Amino acid sequence: MIRLSEVDSTNNFLKDRVSNSEPLPEGTVIMADYQFAGRGQQDNTWYTEPGMNLTFSIYLCPTFLQIKDQFMLNMAVSVGIRDALRVFLGPLLKVKWPNDLYYDQQKTGGILIENILSGVNFKASIIGIGINVNQLIFEPALKNRATSVCKILQRDVNLMELLKEICSHVESQYLKLKSGGFNLLQENYLKGLYRFNENGLYQHENRIFEGVITAIAPGGLLVIKSNGIEKQYNFKEVEFLNNI
Repeated sequence: MIRLSEVDSTNNFLKDRVSNSEPLPEGTVIMADYQFAGRGQQDNTWYTEPGMNLTFSIYLCPTFLQIKDQFMLNMAVSVGIRDALRVFLGPLLKVKWPNDLYYDQQKTGGILIENILSGVNFKASIIGIGINVNQLIFEPALKNRATSVCKILQRDVNLMELLKEICSHVESQYLKLKSGGFNLLQENYLKGLYRFNENGLYQHENRIFEGVITAIAPGGLLVIKSNGIEKQYNFKEVEFLNNI
């Protein structure tokens, strides 16, 4: 593990190391006490209070995976983090497709996976993870949309102990993925998926509709059933709305 006091993004730090052909053992973890330019999906900014949360990246080499199966890595990492946090938070902690962690209706963390390819094969994957741990105050726009482990438990949590728990669970799921346990992983992922088999409101092309998440299709597409018809969506096509 490499611990930095401050960095723009732990993912950027790792990518620079990889692009410069610096040898790194698989499983290397880059942790930052303060990440001042963290990113989420679609280049959204990840704001974090210095020294209060976990912002780190894991270096993996999933060369055993085919490109078409890359969402399986997302599943393995998501399940690992979810299971680690459930040790503290219980079953209300779920994975919100495709890459967020929710406690009840509030975001507690996020994942950003950046794959590095060599031709049509995986060369490496950089797993960026941000978890709200001891932060109590959030920006006004996020006040009712975000929470932290500390706010839920009403006590501070040791960052290094939580990091160790997360890395241990991610490693366990990654080794299961490496051994070919795709079906079991998919079942486990769906069991703890936010809104799975539940009615919810969604928006697609400015149309709001009610539907039920029924599956994750090959390639990681979200399957929603509405009015008896199942359709598949990528993360740019559908937006989760708060239920009324």
